[in-house]
Amino acid sequence: MYKGAIFDLDGTLLNTLDDLTASVQWAMTDMGLKPCSREQVRDYIGSGALVLCRRCLGENADESTLKELLSRFQAHYREHLRDKTAPFPGILELLHGMKEKGVKRGVVSNKFSAAAQAVCAFYFPDLMDAVVGEEPGVAIKPAPDSLLAVMRRFGLTPDECVMIGDSPQDIIAARRAGCLSVGVTWGYRSRSVLEEAGADRIIDKASDLWIILGMPAPITEAETVLS
Repeated sequence: MYKGAIFDLDGTLLNTLDDLTASVQWAMTDMGLKPCSREQVRDYIGSGALVLCRRCLGENADESTLKELLSRFQAHYREHLRDKTAPFPGILELLHGMKEKGVKRGVVSNKFSAAAQAVCAFYFPDLMDAVVGEEPGVAIKPAPDSLLAVMRRFGLTPDECVMIGDSPQDIIAARRAGCLSVGVTWGYRSRSVLEEAGADRIIDKASDLWIILGMPAPITEAETVLS
């Protein structure tokens, strides 16, 4: 029986794609640049805001343009991060059930920290024991640093925890931290990408996690899997 679950945020707990896309497109348009498409943003997210902006500009973008885009994107996103964002089906029920059963719940995200804290406070009030986002000087996933820090905060060992995410960064970080990795198919990456990354388990709906945790689901839920 696992005692702790650490979740990725974007593409795992929350469907943030439309709000992220809108902010990137606004920032690029405001700078007189051709904006990225929704499909491009979907492919580019997962490695932090700086990498997202660099990918949108192209690898040959100069640093001043990159910094300007990052600043405008983050400023716009702070004001619009709840416009269309919503939890994926079954997530709230899962988190409430975990809380009732005493399973520690945390978030380790590559989203910049202020935004990660803000959306978790709004969508998951009193449901998270720890929320860690991108901070200056701290290595982000696939580095295991933040996962290990959350485990220490929980007072748990890696073999007592699972990491749940939708991207290779999550799977690799879990492996490097020494905990079980669980890939989810409702996020922004395909099953084949998760398999290639080496996910220990892959689930198609939130309630499937109860089996991995070694617990019976506390409720019966009807879920619609997002493709």
